[in-house]
Amino acid sequence: QVQLVESGGGLVQSGGSLRLSCASSRSIFRFNRMGWYRQAPGKQRELVVSIPAGGSITYADSVKGRFTISRDVAANTVYLQMNSLKPEDTAVYYCNAYEEIGPVERIVPHEYWGQGTQVTVSS
Repeated sequence: QVQLVESGGGLVQSGGSLRLSCASSRSIFRFNRMGWYRQAPGKQRELVVSIPAGGSITYADSVKGRFTISRDVAANTVYLQMNSLKPEDTAVYYCNAYEEIGPVERIVPHEYWGQGTQVTVSS
């Protein structure tokens, strides 16, 4: 069973920065895709950024130019650098990993989530 552990959340003033970390219990090379999602109170969970194993990184329009995802393969860790934070970025941020296991004719998708880390941006 894969475990994803987020850290780095906290309280920051508008315009400030935070860096979230997501440590995987297994090599992140094996995932088809990793990413960060967030869920604000009363709202649905939404994609923040997705980084596939081979392909282009996709950012939500609301965070483009402010957030940057990166990977440290040796440390099995994915980071989310968040700059120019706004009050509307306040949410619980979740790390996500996705993989497909099995032969082509019988692929089984697996999705994993971390426990979430709270990010609060004060105005």
